[in-house]
Amino acid sequence: MRQLARPICMIAALVLLVGCESKESTSPAPATQASSSSSAGKKIKVALLPKKLGVPYFSTCADGAKAAAQELGNVELIYDGPTDGSAEKAASMIGKWSLQGVDVIAVSPNDPDVLAGQMKKAREKGAHVITWDADGAPGTREFFVNQATAQEIGYKLVDTLAKDIAAAGGSPDVADPKQATGKVAIITAALTAANQREWMKYMNERLKEYPNLQLVEVKPSNEDQKLAFQTAQDLMKAYEDLKGIWAISSVAFPGAAEAIKQAGKAGKVQVTGLATPNDMRKFVEDGTVKSVILWNTNDLGYLTVQVARAVVDGKLKSGDTIFHAGRLGDKKVAGDNVLLGDILVFTKENIGKFNF
Repeated sequence: MRQLARPICMIAALVLLVGCESKESTSPAPATQASSSSSAGKKIKVALLPKKLGVPYFSTCADGAKAAAQELGNVELIYDGPTDGSAEKAASMIGKWSLQGVDVIAVSPNDPDVLAGQMKKAREKGAHVITWDADGAPGTREFFVNQATAQEIGYKLVDTLAKDIAAAGGSPDVADPKQATGKVAIITAALTAANQREWMKYMNERLKEYPNLQLVEVKPSNEDQKLAFQTAQDLMKAYEDLKGIWAISSVAFPGAAEAIKQAGKAGKVQVTGLATPNDMRKFVEDGTVKSVILWNTNDLGYLTVQVARAVVDGKLKSGDTIFHAGRLGDKKVAGDNVLLGDILVFTKENIGKFNF
């Protein structure tokens, strides 16, 4: 436990320094916002803003969003974002859409603090603002379309890597994850990403149940796969006895897996994280990766557009506990979070059944 104290404190300090992510925005909608009833059923424009354009994770979300817009028939979808992941450029796009009179702006904030000003201004000008994939700063949105709770994701990440490390040291059928031993590290996206800060907070909490795992480093990759590759290489050189890496962004995970493969350490250094099955399939099939964690990204985009339409129509309101989301059926509403739920774990046995 003494070995864990310093790195755990590092994460706790990071979380406190950057700030806590809001899970429930209690501020009311601006008085200038158009009443939902006046737009109910009318054709609306919905702008879907990812953290970074061109990332397969967000592209598959966009596919689901397009399917929802087509199914609803009265939604014009705009999908656009910065190609370099710049939060400043994302903020500028929010401002542009607000001036153009877009009805709903759905934001996955890369840096909640940088985007907060334009998100608030958009609401003041009458647009509905929701978040998806990652939450915004307090008072910047009406609802958050959340893939799963931060606790569920953080716990699943820790439990899965512990299982994979334990299995690598013995028979997978009898290995006890609680006996997982060794040094581990985290490669995140941006240190300002609100969702990843929350996941790490709960990873830190869950790690207390694995006293033989020593967290040694937390490194950003800035949504750059080449940087994630280099960071994983650097970690393996710095800690020759490294046993595992969490790569907790869809860009960091394939980069880290490739680094482990090229270093000839497949099976010696375990890596798990969050990415689409299509991005990780080759690493799972060749044995570099045992487990991939995610949710159905297509469904996340679909749910976001369903929520956007319902907010405009007044069919999703504060205090609701259930939201009917088209082909997805009923989804739980916790406070002002609409939950997709259903974390998936892809392995060699099931990854071939998924195509996204």
